Amino acid sequence: MRIGLVAGPWIPVPPVTYGGIERVVDSLARGFAAAGHDVVLAAPSDSTCAVPRAPGMRPAHSDGLGLAISELSHVVRAYAAMGDVDIIHDHTLTGPLYVERPDQVPVATTIHGPLSADAVDIYRAIGRRAAVIAISRDQCSRAPEVPVTRVIHHGMDVSSVPMGSGTGGYLCFVGRACADKGLLEAIMIGREAGLPLRIAVKMRDPDEIRYFREVIEPMLGPNEDFVGEVDDAIKYRLMGEALAFLNPIQWSEPFGLVMIEALATGTPVIGTRIGSAPEIIDHGRTGYLGSTEQLAGFVHEAESLSRAACRKAAAERFSEERMVNEHLRLFEKLLAGEAPPGVPDAIGLHQNL
Repeated sequence: MRIGLVAGPWIPVPPVTYGGIERVVDSLARGFAAAGHDVVLAAPSDSTCAVPRAPGMRPAHSDGLGLAISELSHVVRAYAAMGDVDIIHDHTLTGPLYVERPDQVPVATTIHGPLSADAVDIYRAIGRRAAVIAISRDQCSRAPEVPVTRVIHHGMDVSSVPMGSGTGGYLCFVGRACADKGLLEAIMIGREAGLPLRIAVKMRDPDEIRYFREVIEPMLGPNEDFVGEVDDAIKYRLMGEALAFLNPIQWSEPFGLVMIEALATGTPVIGTRIGSAPEIIDHGRTGYLGSTEQLAGFVHEAESLSRAACRKAAAERFSEERMVNEHLRLFEKLLAGEAPPGVPDAIGLHQNL
């Protein structure tokens, strides 16, 4: 197959630091190419993913993050380079609705965010013209009216992540500086458990800066070590030496990529039982899930969990290879006409659910 991949305009592929969607797109692009397919990636021009890239794209501009006009301009340029592909996998919101896309070329799109009321309206419309991929069962269960074609969990190249020892004597938190990610709760869990907490967060957007300055910074004390935003090498070392990774999210996150990153380092995850977390963490084996109030009580139990089992779960259930192969099987069915867009039972969504 000749596969066109469309990423967003705001972050390079792969990202230097923050960028979960861009990490997934990078894995897919490299995985499709390794499987023998031709790939053309429409991404910011300063991307470094080692596949052929669409010409005429602009550099990443994070200042416009989330702006429709920024994404629409990017989509127009991206689809201009897709004239000779067999199938398009679009990771933008607006691209699948673009009327000037190539005729007779199937489009699949991945829902990366929560299915809010506004998003439901958009994806119901997209589902009439494209195959819709959800990233967790929890995500699509919240909007059964959206015609989801397949649930495909994210994956990553576990072999590229060093196994940690877990001997650092601390807990760690990695995420964005916002209330939804549970940073405040992580601070309280660390204190209650009597263990230091190392904190690595993205803090660029005005809302993130405001939340950190007004809520988190006044809370920081001798038990917390704030290390800021970090690259992959530092992040994996931070995770790998931690006794446990804290993920006390306060919203129904569609998929927590950071959880499989922690498991890949061998570190068990302690988090709230909401969103996609129960699809990723095996309670009592690769971590512990419960209410926010229960989590501090699980910290010392996590010391007895097998780090090898955590690593094995990441490699077997959330590998880059598994993710790539599930997408390729879907693309083959779409090209064969066996999975018309918007017909979930055509390829077994209900088996996935």
